[in-house]
Amino acid sequence: MLIYAKQPINYIIQNHPNKIKRLYLAKEIDKKEYSRLMKMGFEIKRIPSDAAGAMCKNASHQGMLADVEAYGLHDYKTFLNYEFVLVLSGLTDVGNIGAIIRTAYALGVDGVIACGVKSLPLEAIVRTSTGALYDTPFAIETNVHNVLNDLKMSGFTTYGADMGGKDIREVTLKPKRALFLGSEGEGLSARVSSKLDEIVSIKMAHAFDSLNVGAAGAILMDRMRK
Repeated sequence: MLIYAKQPINYIIQNHPNKIKRLYLAKEIDKKEYSRLMKMGFEIKRIPSDAAGAMCKNASHQGMLADVEAYGLHDYKTFLNYEFVLVLSGLTDVGNIGAIIRTAYALGVDGVIACGVKSLPLEAIVRTSTGALYDTPFAIETNVHNVLNDLKMSGFTTYGADMGGKDIREVTLKPKRALFLGSEGEGLSARVSSKLDEIVSIKMAHAFDSLNVGAAGAILMDRMRK
């Protein structure tokens, strides 16, 4: 996989240097930093800026690109013994997914399952999660109802995010809990919502239509962690 931009690459260098196969530098860096990188065990190659632009289709690479080990998806059924699972139902925007995964890792979510999609561009998610995907068990399962049923059968209490739900501050959370977040435009489907144990919401201090799914998810994850 090709990853670019300083933040995700620096995160991987710091936390998972063994996953880097080759680091490309398209800008000059501090000599001490270059010497440090040379000791990390991966190949370093200097390339012209136009070559770097061609590699990432002229995206903003900030002078750093890396060939990294492909992320290995997990089987969501291995999450059934976890305590706190996040389910993304129908989300497709990789910027939102990456930000949510980064937040999930920071707030102690044990695993994330993406449903309603057959595949996702994992390169982009590694980048938008700032590398945190490598530290987050992540699974893809097309059928959200299979996931919902398996979680319930494994003792999870299931919570869904919707503006019409109960204020999350007033909810007594169960030890094994799964939070379902719906798609950016449509939210959770009526069929999914009807099968969840509880619908929760974030009560606003001022009148406002809604929050971005990433922002709402971050608030709910924080209030649902131990």
